[in-house]
Amino acid sequence: MIKLIGDSTCDLSDEIIQKYQIGIAPLTINIDGKTYKDRIDITADEFFAHLVEYKTHPTTAMPSPASFIDLFEEALANGYNEILCICMSSKTSGSYQSAMIAKELFEEEHTGESIRLHVVDSTSMSHGSGWLIVKSARMIENGADFDTVTEFNEKNKRRVKHFLSVDDLDNLVRSGRLRYGSALIGKIMKVKPIMTMKQGEGAIVSKERGRKAVLQHYLNAFKQRIDLDESDFVIVGYTSDRLYAENLVNLIKEETTYEGDILMMQMGVAVGTHVGLGGLSFFFMERPNFKDGLLVNNINKIKEVFDK
Repeated sequence: MIKLIGDSTCDLSDEIIQKYQIGIAPLTINIDGKTYKDRIDITADEFFAHLVEYKTHPTTAMPSPASFIDLFEEALANGYNEILCICMSSKTSGSYQSAMIAKELFEEEHTGESIRLHVVDSTSMSHGSGWLIVKSARMIENGADFDTVTEFNEKNKRRVKHFLSVDDLDNLVRSGRLRYGSALIGKIMKVKPIMTMKQGEGAIVSKERGRKAVLQHYLNAFKQRIDLDESDFVIVGYTSDRLYAENLVNLIKEETTYEGDILMMQMGVAVGTHVGLGGLSFFFMERPNFKDGLLVNNINKIKEVFDK
């Protein structure tokens, strides 16, 4: 039996977590001198409803090795002898390193026992690692063995396409995800940056004016990039504005021929600390060898103007 484990930044819904019995190691959130465990002591709705009222900007801390060890031991006690742990990018958090320490201690404690444990650095954030967890769960559901699922994750993790746009650039500046100068220019020009993940770190790939342009960028990229053989589902994420996410879902249904599942889920507190209000994200598996970046997208925009 294969047990799937992730950290709370995977941002999967309670329904998905319960359906596939996914173990979750919670990050810690520090808010105005108080400490909360993500998904346990505070919900996303509570957090976003009071975000503007906090006196200091909330901060996050990685799960402890002990929290991962507890999940490994629980899986073993429940009859699982194969454990696949999928963590957020090691370049944005210490969650992966914490899981690796836990793995070493756990294996030392159970030397000689027939237990297999593998930890994946997803190189992803939020529903990016969540996408890999759901994909793994579906593969297991269809009979895939431990080696097959593990190999899929390691081979394809960098092909999980991320898109994230935000309304409030200040949160990205405070969390170190965006430089102040870029944020100031963005505010003056009323530009919404679109970010993706490159080599495990966030990078701006486009700057769009207004939500309508953001939605169109997501839609165009989806049509060009999606690997239909692997993307039997996509994930649309949001922080505080569910209607914004529903607009993207409707566009996919109305303006593409995509027939897979569209899962819409809210980003959690740990991720929301950095993203802030009005965040919209989109995740799917893209075809190999696609390039993305500000230069590439600006050239394409100029080409479109000339074509017209």
